Order: sequence, then C-alpha cells, then structure tokens
Amino acid sequence: MAPGGIFRFCLIVTILAQPAQSCFPRSIRSQVPVKIDPGYVITQVPLDHCGDVGLSLSSSDPHFTVNTDGTIVVAVVSMVTKIRSFQVWVKAGRGQPRRVDVQLIPDTEQLHQYTLHAQSAPWNQAHKRFKRRWSPLPFNIIENALPPFPKEVELIGSDSSVNYTVRYTIEGPGVTQPPMNVFSVVHETGMVIVHRAVDRELYPKLVFQARVTDKLTGKETDRPLDITVLVLDLNDNPPTFLGPLEFQVVEQSRPDTEVGVVTATDRDEAGTPHTQIKFSLLTENQLFNIHPQSGKITTKSGTLDREVQATIPVTVEIRDMNGAKSGLFNTAIATITLVDVNDNPPTFTETILKADVEEDKADLLVLRIPVEDRDEVNTQNWKAKFVITHGNENNDFRMDTDPTTNEGLLYVVKPLDYEKGRLVALIVSAQNEVPLVNSLTSWNTIPVELSVSDVDEGPEFSPLIKVIRVKENTPIGTILGSYMALDPETRSNTGIRYLKVSDPGSWLSVGEETGELKVTNLIDLESDLVTNAMYNITVNAVDPSSKSGMGMITLLIEDTNDNIPVPDDRVLVLCEEEGKRGSVTVMAHDPDLLPYSSPYDFQLSGESPKKWRLRDAQNISVVLEQAVDMPRGNYEVEMRIADLQDKGDVQVVNVKVCRCLGGQCVAATSSVGMGAWGTLALLLALAMLLLLCLLFVVVCNSRGEKMYIDDSSGGMLLHSNTEAPGEEV
Repeated sequence: MAPGGIFRFCLIVTILAQPAQSCFPRSIRSQVPVKIDPGYVITQVPLDHCGDVGLSLSSSDPHFTVNTDGTIVVAVVSMVTKIRSFQVWVKAGRGQPRRVDVQLIPDTEQLHQYTLHAQSAPWNQAHKRFKRRWSPLPFNIIENALPPFPKEVELIGSDSSVNYTVRYTIEGPGVTQPPMNVFSVVHETGMVIVHRAVDRELYPKLVFQARVTDKLTGKETDRPLDITVLVLDLNDNPPTFLGPLEFQVVEQSRPDTEVGVVTATDRDEAGTPHTQIKFSLLTENQLFNIHPQSGKITTKSGTLDREVQATIPVTVEIRDMNGAKSGLFNTAIATITLVDVNDNPPTFTETILKADVEEDKADLLVLRIPVEDRDEVNTQNWKAKFVITHGNENNDFRMDTDPTTNEGLLYVVKPLDYEKGRLVALIVSAQNEVPLVNSLTSWNTIPVELSVSDVDEGPEFSPLIKVIRVKENTPIGTILGSYMALDPETRSNTGIRYLKVSDPGSWLSVGEETGELKVTNLIDLESDLVTNAMYNITVNAVDPSSKSGMGMITLLIEDTNDNIPVPDDRVLVLCEEEGKRGSVTVMAHDPDLLPYSSPYDFQLSGESPKKWRLRDAQNISVVLEQAVDMPRGNYEVEMRIADLQDKGDVQVVNVKVCRCLGGQCVAATSSVGMGAWGTLALLLALAMLLLLCLLFVVVCNSRGEKMYIDDSSGGMLLHSNTEAPGEEV
C-alpha cells in the first residue's frame, strides 16, 4: 500500500498450467499498486498439496523475497509502471529446481494518475534534469540464489551519459577483491550482472566502486561512486545448541521447579523469522516441560524418584521460523540427573533377631544387624545409625555402625548376670544421619532377643564395696563387723576363704573363714594413707574350686580431737623499723578437722605480756608486736594456742630482733658472706708478715757479712768482712 493514500486493487492469480507431477502452478499473475514498499505481500505460491517435503524457495529478482510458506514479499521499494516479470524457484530436497513465472500487473487507475503527474513534472525535460550523479540507491540480492546464472541485478547510470558516449566499469569486493568475480557490468548499458551465489553469513554486504569514462578518450566523465549491495538472508542455517546439555534437579521437587535452560543460536539474520527459535521436547513423558521461547526446562509433576530412574534423557528440538514445519531444526539429548534426598528409611531384612551371650562378658560384639536403604550409597541419606529404644535402661549395651557394610553392631558393654535374667529383650531402631524429608514416614524398628547363658562364676561380695564408719584412734582389737561373699549359683558361703589383697597400713585383719573385720593398728585420719577421710582395703574371696571374686572395704574415718594447734615456725625474725616498734605474724596449724581446729585462740603467758602484746587475731594467725623498746637480741615468747574446743597448750616462739636487709638480719648475712673473704684476708696478712720477716733476716745478715763476685775467680762467691763501697741509701 503506497503512503499518502489508499489504493484499491485486486489480486488475480491465474494458473495457466499444472503438470500432473507438480504440486504448484507453472505461473502466477498478480495486480499490484504502482509503488510497492518493503514488506508488502504480493501473493503466495500455493504449496498445500506438496506435503512436508522440505521445500526451499528463492526469487530471481532481488527486489522480492519468498518465505518458506510460499509468500512473496517486497524487499526493496519498487515501481511497477509496466508488466514486470521474474521467477520463483522451488526445490524439493535434492531434486531439480522447478520454476514458477510471476507477472506483476500495475493497477490501471493508479498507472494513469502516475503518467499524468510524470508528464507535467519539470524534471521530465532533458535540459532541466535534476542533478543526480548516479542511480540507483543500494540494491539487494538473495543469498545462495538458485541457478541459472548469470542474472541481471540492477541498472546503474550517470548523468554524464547525456553528453558522452560512456563506458561503465566496477571494481572492489565482489569484483576484483574477495569474493572474486561475483559481479560484472555491461560496459555500454551499466547493467550489473551477478554470476554466482553469495553466502550472507560470510558477506552480508558488498560495497564496490563504479566508474564511468568516455568511451573515446578513456577519461572519467563523472566521479566514482560506491555501490552497496545488500545480501538478503535466506533461511539456510539450522539453529545449533550452545553449552552442555546436562542438568540436575532434586528428586520429589514440586511442579514448575526449574531444571535448567537450553540455549541455542542461529547464524541467519537476527530479528527475522529465520532466527526465531522455538524449543520443544520430543520425548513423550509427563515429567518435564520446556518453554518454547526461553528454553527453560521445568518439572511437570512432583513424582520424580531417583530410586526409580536416576538419570532421565530427554530429546530437545530447536526449530527456526518460530517452529513452523518449514523451519530448519536440530535435535539433541539433554541428560537430567536426579539429586538424592532422604525419602527412604533403612529397612530390616528380618522381622526378629535372636542371639546368645555369655554372662560376665563385657565389650563383646553380640550381633550384626543388616539393613537396606534405597537412597544413594555412601551419603548421609544412606548411612545408618542404630538406637536402642527399649531394654537398655541400665546402659548394658551400645550400638555402632559398620562403615563398609552399613550393618548395625550390637555390643554388650557391661557383664550380664544369668542369675538375674536369662532373657534380655531389646527394641532397635534404624535411622539415618539426616532426617527424612517426608514427615509422614517413620523409622523402622526390630525386636532383638538375647539369651544369657550360665557360666560357673567365682564368689561375689554383696555389696561390692562395703563402707564402714569408724572413729580414728579406735582401740586395737575392736570388731567392726564382717564382709562375706556368696557363690552366685548356690547362694551359699560354705567353703569360701577370705584373703587381704591390699591394706597399706595393716589397720584391719580379715577372718579367713568368717570374714570378720578387726582393728589391728592405730587408725589415724591425719595419715598420708587417707584420702578425703577414706581408707581402702581390698579383699579376695576364694571358693573350693579356686574361683575368686574381689571386694573392697572403705573405712570412712570420723575425726577426734587428738591434736592441738602449734606454731608453723618456732623461730621468727622481727625487723627493726625506723621510729616505731616492730611486729611479726605468728601462724598456727592443727591437723584435726572441724570442729576440732580453727579459729584458734592466742594468749600470751608467763612474763611475755610485759614486753609483748597481740593484735589482729585472724582464723589461724595473730600479730605479735613489741610493747616496749628493747635492744637487738633473741627473745623467748610464751603463748597459749587453743582450738575451737579450747584444747591447747603453751608454745614457745623464739623471736630475733635485728636490723634487716631483704627480710634477714644484717649480722647473719655479713657473717655468712665474710667467711670466705675473711679467711683469704687472714692468709694474705700472714703471707705479708712472713715476707717481712724473711726480708728482715736478709738485711741483718748482709750488714755483718757481705758477698761479692770476683771476676778473676771465675765467678765463685767469696766471703768478705770488708764493707764494699756503695751508694747512700
């Protein structure tokens, strides 16, 4: 439809001939407006009777394009002022292309108005031509056009042809540069010829240069002009997949859960139906959907079960032309892996388990409990853990899991007693390391029956540890009771003998036949053998068959007031202080426990209160200070120290009053420090004295009798009483 007005036209399609072997007409006529714009639909080649045989269609005239459904569409603005003919080539598969002749007939009324307007226009006169250098505007060709070749494409012309006999030439891409020899020009007329097909995906646009010269002189009559040829897209590339086609989704996912996105591309021209890709699933299942435009795969239902099928292959088709049957397509298999969740609890292979266990056995594997789990092996959803839910109130058993077989391991950790129970009933639950995803599903349980077998055992003490309260200093010979054992089978103590195994202080004796306990030594709470007021004695009971059993007696010793508090240090140092009297702290201790120990009562006695006084009495200490000035020296201080029960005695503390350095008396420090130095000084003094004596003797002898050396005597010493001459000293 031409802009600026509405034109009425009718479409006339005439089928001249139709061979029996052809599914489309040999020729088509169509009445069109004088001016037709791009996108205008001219007519359609009827292909309804051709079936789905994968037809390809192309136009011999680049001004028009043919869609895969046979629709003929205007590609470039065109003027139809007379009958215009071109061909549509139809090719089925690998067969020979067949031709459909198309004739465009201009609308008569529009053609008449166009002719009147053209005759009255001033640019119709040759000497008043509009100044245009070249014609036409950029033109188009269809990529991969079908033969026959060569084909006329477009006529170019220069205004200089009015005044000169011109010759046209072209050069550049498509002519003298790659792709070579695609175009040529008729030198006399300027008609551009195409000689072979062009692939738009390689050369979407070709720009070459046209020149016009005087045919006689060879000189250019106009400036060169760039000619642009647009290669129109033909749907000759099927879409292709991008990226991997492997996806994961959690089993039991809700409907519409995203699985992944399939991506694809098409080399044909973007923004055209040739690159409009439609996604679809060819696999017939009720598990997944795919969005036709985005390629997003989603779950269709919530019944995905990894234990039924861990990986699900689906066939994906991508087809251009928005999925039309005539569109090109590709298919591929996408693999969807289901991720495991804990939707299956462990199940037991048996309905009840039984085993035998000997009494008096501990840390013993009693039973292996096999289970099966359909979830993924070696995951938290598969790994089993076992819990004893009933029958283990005394913690006699424990459950472990074999990491290799996933079996439950039932251990007895405490010795069982046949005489107390011959049958043990347990309930064991098999669980996983993580909870079940379905709250309606529960863990499975199984009953376990353990038969305890009898074993001939040694004597047993009852109780195993006997506690006896006793006061310290209990008189020797006192009987504290008896400690006896029984045969667990006969419940009799006949023939059982008792032997002490451990009694560090020999405080008790145990009757060999009666188990009588008698004090044999002084029981002292303050002994190093006592810990937390407890003293342990181990006893062994032996039956006639030499089987034995061990027991323990614990003496819980009660304290008596058998000690008095005494000073911690009986020799104290009181350091003099400048301008005031000194003091020292007296500390005491009592091995007894409450209420026979602190707080202590401190009282001066004898003559001590005349020179000393007490202050700041604490729980176990008191401060002793000088009451009068006193010279340095040693002093004995009498002091009565009593416990909380006023049991005590007078204690004597020696106090040394002195001048201190570092907490010690200076005199004591000097005497100790000067011992070695004093000895050395004394020795040096004696050595000096001896040296002086020797010197004195030598001087005295030399005055009464001199000795000199006579050279003539050969160096011998001669006695002389004559004083030799010498210097005054």
